[in-house]
Amino acid sequence: MKKKLLIVINNAKFFLSHRLSLAKAAKVANYDVHVATPVSPLIEKIKEEGFSYHAIQIDRCGFNPFKDIFALFSLWKLYRRLQPDIVHHVAIKPVLYGGIAARLAGVPAVVNALTGLGFIFIAQSRYIRILRSILQQGYKLVFQHKNTCVIFQNEDDRTQFLQTKLLDPNNSVLIPGSGVSMSAFYPMEEMPGVPRVILASRLLWDKGVGEFVEAAKILKQKKIDACFILVGGIDSENPAAINQKQLEYWESEGLIEWWGESTEMLAIMHRANIVCLPSYREGLPRVLVEAAASGRAIVTTDVPGCRDVVCDGENGLLVPVKNSEELASAIEILIQNPELRKEMGRRGRARVESKYELDKINFQTMMVYETLLKKIS
Repeated sequence: MKKKLLIVINNAKFFLSHRLSLAKAAKVANYDVHVATPVSPLIEKIKEEGFSYHAIQIDRCGFNPFKDIFALFSLWKLYRRLQPDIVHHVAIKPVLYGGIAARLAGVPAVVNALTGLGFIFIAQSRYIRILRSILQQGYKLVFQHKNTCVIFQNEDDRTQFLQTKLLDPNNSVLIPGSGVSMSAFYPMEEMPGVPRVILASRLLWDKGVGEFVEAAKILKQKKIDACFILVGGIDSENPAAINQKQLEYWESEGLIEWWGESTEMLAIMHRANIVCLPSYREGLPRVLVEAAASGRAIVTTDVPGCRDVVCDGENGLLVPVKNSEELASAIEILIQNPELRKEMGRRGRARVESKYELDKINFQTMMVYETLLKKIS
């Protein structure tokens, strides 16, 4: 008899980009796969892949007591009606509200995947510190489920949760990201012309976009010939979002080009000479794994998640967080050393193949499912 797997995620687009291959692997392994996301134009795409779809009402960002209580209640109703054998929550709100709902509904096995600690663990205002304390207590409650596993994407995040005694270490595992297909991302010779430095991400201040633009300004003043490019959409729901007016101002000053959002990440990587992500903190940044798989040298920050993908001096350069001058210096080194870029790109692809290859990551996650299900059989 097929085991019923429900994947709960707060963004249909994120499911298709980051978890579709896992869902397909589970289906091949004879799971009855269900997917729950908020309503989206992409729902039909999920259904076309052969998965049962369930609409949920859960916001990605912000905290609204009435909406959040309703989200918890709607998840509880879904779990009671569907009776899944195992639920896989992805991201902060599904983990928190889905985790509580799973305990109330008696779901026998629960996987909680933290894809990063989010804005609340980066910002330091008094209001955010209060929210962080509340969130930690919520996590502690959720992780007390009798048959659960928490998946962390980097060791720093896992260590932080263990040090604050939010979970039993036996109920956690490190799985680095969602994996990248080595056939979908492959190296190509750099394009001729002015070197392109590309930052591809959601356009948020805590992705280091401000520092990226400042680094572009520093190198422009030094007469270093390079083109700085932002690739990404405006995430208006996020409190750290950069608005369109700011982006247009930077463009008008000749500091950057803004290419907007793109789903053609291989083409973006092949147009880059250097891939840059000066983020303040990450889970495991897929864009850096894609860059490394595509044979591109990387400049990123020495923070959780980013330093997992990049080994300083091997497949890229690490710089201190929130430091535009060091960022500019590292980018300048790679701009002026094409052979170093090429060697770093070669090493980066080998690193992805050994640690982040898609089938390996999916296998590790499937083993988590099997371990939990054995306890209830």
